[in-house]
Amino acid sequence: MAHSFGKYADFEGLRQQALALRREGLSRRQIRDRLHVDNNDILNRLLQGEPPPDWTKRPNAKDDLRARARELRLQGWTYDRIQVELGCSKSSISLWVRDLPKPERRDPTEQAKLASRKRWEHELAVREGQRRRTKTTATQEIGRLSDRELFMAGVALYWAEGTKDKPHARRERVIFVNSDPDVIRLYLAWLDLIGVSRGDLRFRLMIHESADVTAAEKYWAELVDSGPSAFDKTTLKRHNPKTVRKNTGENYRGCLALTVRQSADLYRRIEGWWYGIVGAATATDLQNRT
Repeated sequence: MAHSFGKYADFEGLRQQALALRREGLSRRQIRDRLHVDNNDILNRLLQGEPPPDWTKRPNAKDDLRARARELRLQGWTYDRIQVELGCSKSSISLWVRDLPKPERRDPTEQAKLASRKRWEHELAVREGQRRRTKTTATQEIGRLSDRELFMAGVALYWAEGTKDKPHARRERVIFVNSDPDVIRLYLAWLDLIGVSRGDLRFRLMIHESADVTAAEKYWAELVDSGPSAFDKTTLKRHNPKTVRKNTGENYRGCLALTVRQSADLYRRIEGWWYGIVGAATATDLQNRT
């Protein structure tokens, strides 16, 4: 059956044939070949209003995006805002939501602020990813610590955070105060290395009276693996209502003071070790740093 473009003596009869074939489950290509209709416009007119069979429908990887875009559009989102949220093109969004009502026009300033905030949130996420990767890489660079490396780290840590003797005030006692649990763990590992017995340690919590004192006492006791008998009475800091404190919340546990009993000789050795490190680090003879 041959047809010239635009001229069909019995168009309605041809349409009935096309519809019958479509309902039998034939594809557009199969109908075109069966009826010898090579013009797509004519074929579209013949099949107008007749849905394709299910087997010809291909799953679309963007179905979830389309559904989400329509949901956001119904909430009044603009194309720009949907694009930032979903990361797809505005042309795709336009096709997906063109049958939905347009949202009310917003103040351009508000739209600009929204777009800027979304871009900044994305930038923050990128920066956070970079920050974590850098920290992970740096952590892996340390590897295992030798006893000498731990010894050096502990001396420097104490000299930075521990109490120190002054000519005008003799304080030859080893007392270390810190609020960071990781710092406390490292310091305890160092004390173990240099032979300080856990039985020679006394602990004391210093914390604001407005905090959960009981929870903090339990936390530190578990961290240092010592019972209540090793702890002196907690020192409570008075809360000034005029002061805006940032060290609040469930993660605030105050500071822990660790005192080594009868430690005058140990303090003197720590001071000597520290100045030995300083002398070795500043020596002009590089072999002295090995």
